[in-house]
Amino acid sequence: MRRLLRAKDRMDAASHEAWPVQRLASVSGVSEAHFARSFKQAFGTPPHRYLLTRRIERATALLRDTDLPITEIAFQTGWESLGTFGRTFRDITGENPSAVRAQAQGAAHELGRVPACIVSAAHRPDLTTAVSEKRRREAAGINRSINKERP
Repeated sequence: MRRLLRAKDRMDAASHEAWPVQRLASVSGVSEAHFARSFKQAFGTPPHRYLLTRRIERATALLRDTDLPITEIAFQTGWESLGTFGRTFRDITGENPSAVRAQAQGAAHELGRVPACIVSAAHRPDLTTAVSEKRRREAAGINRSINKERP
């Protein structure tokens, strides 16, 4: 468990960096297959999905707390493409980054007396389903509704 926590701490500290399983396994001192299996068993989510969650959390905080352009936030949080950032952000949070920023700025005065750790935990994205799986389910739902409309 200590080895897994070492890799998890590294991802938390530098979520903007690339963290392929090979690199995480070498940080932990175990094989790639063992690391991936053990990480999911210990933390309930695969390493890549955990990293995506951390990046989206950081991006949400930057959107809420700074006036940096969305492009700058995307690159600072480790995304190489603005399009991928926007699509993944929307898939995970249900809203696009500019909507989250507008909402956060409107609600900022209401949350002034709530401790930051509570606000952060409440805004943590729920990434229990892979983004690609969500897209596949949405596409299947769209296809079903089209088929129902046909005579």
